[in-house]
Amino acid sequence: MKLGLFGGSFDPVHLGHLLAAQAAVEELGLDRLFFIPAAQSPFKPENKPAPDAVRLQLLRLALAGKSHCEIDEQEIRRGGISYTVDTLRDYAKRFGGAELFYLIGADNAAKLNEWREPAALAGLAEFVAVPRPGGGLAVFPPPFRGRTLKGFPFDVSSSQIRARAKAGLPIEQLVPPFVADAIHAARLYV
Repeated sequence: MKLGLFGGSFDPVHLGHLLAAQAAVEELGLDRLFFIPAAQSPFKPENKPAPDAVRLQLLRLALAGKSHCEIDEQEIRRGGISYTVDTLRDYAKRFGGAELFYLIGADNAAKLNEWREPAALAGLAEFVAVPRPGGGLAVFPPPFRGRTLKGFPFDVSSSQIRARAKAGLPIEQLVPPFVADAIHAARLYV
């Protein structure tokens, strides 16, 4: 079995996330892809994401009908700072024998040795870089195994969407329609 793991704040989930997920499912031949929203990023301790329930609701809306995709709430349930190594250990234990692929932004590949317990992390999964338009090739430091997705790079970020919502600018072309409706209805990020 091939399992994809896609961690992040998803604050909010956007079309770039969904396009990367689709490319990963197709290019890697994944059986399942888990979106794993972080409770708190260790690299952005000053950033407080939207409430967990809101981010989960937006993910549910965005993933409705996508049969290969699921939401894993374990990092939110654990609370505190979310470390990928803890999540990967959980998957290795629950899905012994499965091939694990962890999706990361291409710009994060070179920094993998700065993540918690890099030696253990490198042995738990193959890392898959999601390219950004105009970005360079992902470089994976030893001992990490990695590759870069080919399809669907889309230049959008959650921080851009939050800024646009705060400024009253349209976000409908950047997030799925039901996600845009939920953001507007709840007056998120304003």
